[in-house]
Amino acid sequence: MSRADRLERLDGRRAELEAEYEERLLAALHDVASGSWGLFGHNGDRWTAKKWAPIIADLRDRGEEIDVLRDQLGLQPFSLHEEFEASRGPVASNAPGEPKQAKAWLLRLGKAI
Repeated sequence: MSRADRLERLDGRRAELEAEYEERLLAALHDVASGSWGLFGHNGDRWTAKKWAPIIADLRDRGEEIDVLRDQLGLQPFSLHEEFEASRGPVASNAPGEPKQAKAWLLRLGKAI
């Protein structure tokens, strides 16, 4: 297999994973925008953290795999995953709630409800 074929196959896999990542993130954002808390981990509640753990783990695994492929292809890291990870965790008490934050994400991604 030539180097060009290998790179084309890697790029195809990268594009596939990025589409799956975005699809899963959008589904999670829609759930949060509808009132389900925990995706962003703002409230520190163990029950919601446990509820969202499989989804967050899946997004992290996909994001890491995408970044490995992007590195092999000489591309920048996957910015959507970096932005999502940066938006998680404790926030100031006057920060918008998770449903508002999810709606803002959906609007920014052009997928507003």
